[in-house]
Amino acid sequence: EMEAKYTRKMQALRDELDLRRKTELHELEERKNTQISELMGSHEGAFGAIKNYYNDITAKNLTLINLLKEQVEDLKKKETVLEKEKAEVVLQNKQLTGPLQETKELVAELQKKLVHYYRDKEALMNSKAHLKITQKELKDLQWEHEVLEQRFSKVQAERDELYQKFTRAINEVQQKTGFKNLLLERKLHGLLSLLEQKEVELSEVVAASNLSPSALSLVSHKLEDALNSKNATIQDLQLQLARVCKAHNDMLQTFEAKLTAFGIPLDNLGFQPLSFPFPGQ
Repeated sequence: EMEAKYTRKMQALRDELDLRRKTELHELEERKNTQISELMGSHEGAFGAIKNYYNDITAKNLTLINLLKEQVEDLKKKETVLEKEKAEVVLQNKQLTGPLQETKELVAELQKKLVHYYRDKEALMNSKAHLKITQKELKDLQWEHEVLEQRFSKVQAERDELYQKFTRAINEVQQKTGFKNLLLERKLHGLLSLLEQKEVELSEVVAASNLSPSALSLVSHKLEDALNSKNATIQDLQLQLARVCKAHNDMLQTFEAKLTAFGIPLDNLGFQPLSFPFPGQ
């Protein structure tokens, strides 16, 4: 009868453990979904920051373009004034010449010079326009080069910082998790040894005392309560140990995913991160 009784209790214990395992799996799924939501939120925030950064740069470029347009208009006005002054000077030269022939020759010579002047002026304007285009292209290339250098330096700094944080976090978590696992395992072994010792002592007491059936039943009930309490303590310790191991392994997977996303090979760590097995494996 006692064997059948404890068989039923063992089956009930197995059912309870199975229910706890399903509960743990559900909690793990919820934590995974929470982490995914947080990662998506952080990525959206980073994308918004980059978008605002490029919008500010575009606005600054538009302001600079408007300023350059105003400067070009001022230069055109100055050129118009100079053209008028040149016409007045040509007129004065005609009025101040002596004989008509000299005036004609001078006018012809001035006209030839004027033709050459227009040609030279047109060539100069074309050269200036080409020079402006070339300078603008050079400035654009320099600006793009500077932006790329800044982004590259920022990515390098983030990669180095992430690598250092990952190394420190791995070392700290391995030390804390290993120490906690050792304490839990020692406590579990101590409770199991104490339980075995108490069972042996109780068997010896029952055999030596020749108790009545009623007293033996009372002792059995007390023993059953004590066993249930010890078993509950053992289950709690095993669940705590499983949670710690699972949290450590999840952290390792998260850091490995981050390293892979930043293009850092896992071999560059210089050591092999320790992955703790779950109790019973």
